Amino acid sequence: MVESKVFTYEIQVRWGDSDRLGHVNNTRFVEYMQEARVHFLSSELESVGARAGATVVRKMDVEFLRPVTDASGPLTIDVSVLHVGTSSYTIRHVVTNRDGVRCATGDALMVAFDAKAERSRPLSEAERDALERYLAPVTTG
Repeated sequence: MVESKVFTYEIQVRWGDSDRLGHVNNTRFVEYMQEARVHFLSSELESVGARAGATVVRKMDVEFLRPVTDASGPLTIDVSVLHVGTSSYTIRHVVTNRDGVRCATGDALMVAFDAKAERSRPLSEAERDALERYLAPVTTG
């Protein structure tokens, strides 16, 4: 079995990320995932000599598993790719705390976008190549 490649990004929990209960606000989880995803896309496309084209988030699902506090960081966000289509792809984000405990998972359906025409566009070969390096193996069960 070939193990899939995972992009790992580390982020500190910032003072202003916590709510009045001392937990990181759920909206911050989405921001952490976005930051990791942007770094993933820019660094991986750059590594194959390409630039990221415009993309938009079509849909995002987040499952909050454990609270994160100021003491939970630094957090690790592992990014992988679940699916690559003609003009869209799905990114999986897994957030773990400093002790390696999974705190959240999130899947983002991304669509390549032509800003001038204001509609979807096909992924470029470079985008496809970069994404497919992180494609998670399909599991059956």
